[in-house]
Amino acid sequence: MADDSANSPQNVTFASNGGHAHGYLALPGADVGPGLVVIQEWWGLTGHIVDLTDRFAAEGFVALAPDLYGGSTTHDADEAGRLMSELPVEQACRDLAGAVDYLLQRDDVSGDQVGVVGFCMGGAFVLNLAVQEGGKVAAAVPFYPVGQMPTDYSGLQAAVLAHFGEYDAFVPVESADDLSAQIAAGTGRTPEIHRYPAGHAFSNDENLLGTYDSAQASLAWERTIAFLHDHLD
Repeated sequence: MADDSANSPQNVTFASNGGHAHGYLALPGADVGPGLVVIQEWWGLTGHIVDLTDRFAAEGFVALAPDLYGGSTTHDADEAGRLMSELPVEQACRDLAGAVDYLLQRDDVSGDQVGVVGFCMGGAFVLNLAVQEGGKVAAAVPFYPVGQMPTDYSGLQAAVLAHFGEYDAFVPVESADDLSAQIAAGTGRTPEIHRYPAGHAFSNDENLLGTYDSAQASLAWERTIAFLHDHLD
């Protein structure tokens, strides 16, 4: 069952979708830094996502993880699937657009573009958000994306770095080639795509699916941080 909403570690509220949305914000040690939206997996805004957001902040980013489930979290796969299926893609993208605007309006966010990184369900939302927001997003990093993906990438202006597991039971590794071809067709640019000898959610150290791989997670993390700094600094 989903946990009580009080268990979702929200610490910021921002205008979004004609109302307000909530999320977890982590600040870098420096006075300013590039803005980064961190998009949750199907489990919700869990402690794992909070930890990742803190780690991005430690790397110099003003990192915001929006709470797309409105406070609900779970460690049960069936419940996570239900929460994901009940989340309207259009609503979530509007909430995420509010997160982009919120970051760009902050005095401690440098530049006029942000980065977006997401995992599993959040990986698909990374691509949808980057297409939707166009020039506001400079770098998009989906990890093993699951869910409704864009059908038209012509609005995409961000550079894309995508991570796929070769043994992913949810995402066929061949979808990496499909994504590359679709982005190239829509933009004329080829994304940077890496394949890892690992399963789905290999970067999630909570290891809820039994697929966490510390070596591959570290490699993907290093590539992600370098890519984000290349395109946002």
